[in-house]
Amino acid sequence: MHHEEIKQALLASYERDGGINHLDGVNLPTQDSVQQLASDYMHLIFPGFFESSGVTRQQVPALVDQLLVRIEQRLATEIEKSLRFANAPDPAKNAAELTATALNRLPALRQIIQTDVAAAYHGDPAARSIEEIILAYPCVLSISLQRFGHELYGLGVPLLPRMLTEYAHERTGTDLHPGATIGTHFFIDHGTGVVVGETAVIGNYVKLYQGVTLGAKSFETDSAGNPVKGVKRHPEIGDHVTIYAHATILGGDTHIGEHSIIGSNVWLMKTIPPRSVAYYKGDQLVVRHREKREELVEGESTDGRPTDWQI
Repeated sequence: MHHEEIKQALLASYERDGGINHLDGVNLPTQDSVQQLASDYMHLIFPGFFESSGVTRQQVPALVDQLLVRIEQRLATEIEKSLRFANAPDPAKNAAELTATALNRLPALRQIIQTDVAAAYHGDPAARSIEEIILAYPCVLSISLQRFGHELYGLGVPLLPRMLTEYAHERTGTDLHPGATIGTHFFIDHGTGVVVGETAVIGNYVKLYQGVTLGAKSFETDSAGNPVKGVKRHPEIGDHVTIYAHATILGGDTHIGEHSIIGSNVWLMKTIPPRSVAYYKGDQLVVRHREKREELVEGESTDGRPTDWQI
């Protein structure tokens, strides 16, 4: 086909198949702007780590001022676009208020993110420094952006929270829904292929390995056969739980008791009590209480930090 024929075929497709950015309607948040927002946010959370030149302690206040101004302007713009898309009333005013609320939560959010960095450092014997964790570990980006997205999600902002976490998904291969509720000291080792669903609840001091899925069993549907939105679909993970590579845990009524260990490739759709071990012996799933020798190996170190579990 010649260019004119291709153009006409594309124009017809736009009208017939959709997938265009609301022509003659409200504009949507842009990926480039959201990615810049994510970048500025990471610079604000970890000043001096991602700059192209060194930053002195005396320069930090000015740097924070610059970043806060950029984030505030961009966040307000993208929230307003999102609210207009959702036909929310008075989108400009509400966007300004939501932006102010989100910015006020950043200091507390940063404190929690520091616990994630500490969990990665203490949870991986290959880690040589905190600096290595922040600069090189994909979980820092994916978890930090999920926590920011979760704040916006909780404020009722449409579109933007998912765009932030999907940027992290694209960069790291880790898919953390902004709706998921995640406690402190969260560590995802390696990260590739991890999926955490919208209604998952994760406690404190939880460690996941690559390929773990916290997903839904099946979708409740309405009379037209469409999935029902907003129901609890994903599992709850208790404090101090370790879930090894490629384990799959499904269901909104599934609860993994605290201090439990889920072995690699385990498939679970039922609740297990606290201090359990789940693993395959041959093709049979074994769920049992943790033994004393496992308590001694995992236990707690002399400084109070949880150590890893081994058999």
